Amino acid sequence: MRAAREVTAAVVLIVMGQRAVAADLAQAASVPQAGASVTEAPSPWQIRLRALGVVTQDAGYVNAVPGSDLSYSNTVTPELDISYFFTDNIATELILGTTYANIDGQGTIDGLGKIGKVWLLPPTLTLQYHFADLGAFKPYVGAGVNYTIFYNQDAGSADALKVKNTFGTALQVGFDYMVNQHWGVNFDVKKLFLKPAFDVTVDGAKLTGKAALDPWLIGAGITYRF
Repeated sequence: MRAAREVTAAVVLIVMGQRAVAADLAQAASVPQAGASVTEAPSPWQIRLRALGVVTQDAGYVNAVPGSDLSYSNTVTPELDISYFFTDNIATELILGTTYANIDGQGTIDGLGKIGKVWLLPPTLTLQYHFADLGAFKPYVGAGVNYTIFYNQDAGSADALKVKNTFGTALQVGFDYMVNQHWGVNFDVKKLFLKPAFDVTVDGAKLTGKAALDPWLIGAGITYRF
């Protein structure tokens, strides 16, 4: 009986020792070792700074003037956008930038030359889908809405010019190529569908019309993911 008790006690001690060693190993495995790399989850916030080419469609008309047409200058301007990622695939982007457009008469009103100049502030909000399973190459597509504010409007050959603020829609395609976890390069193309109405006074006659700007926004720049 004494021998049986001693054997039983020995078995209990061995089992308890094994459990203690297993607990110590599990605790050690859960503590990061010195020099070990820890991958942080990316922030949902991202910004981009681009150089943006604004290429307008040369179309439009003055009501009650048959054969009238309009053309607009193309420009290059800086652009800032701010993105928020709801998931790895779904994000929203707010696009901020400002530029100007010279408005010239064409067709039967070609003789007017430069009708005027306006500045545009076209904040655009898009909802995007990002293809996140292609490594450093991260293409995306998007669609959204735009509200364009026209300011600092100066008449040229016209007596007065007023281009009216308006809503539009936007389509977008682009990609980021990430150099590391935070920095990357970006290429982006957007199409805005933008047809503001305007009032113009020429030789004392008050007229109305529509400017079919519908610009392409072609941008390239840098990306920073927080």
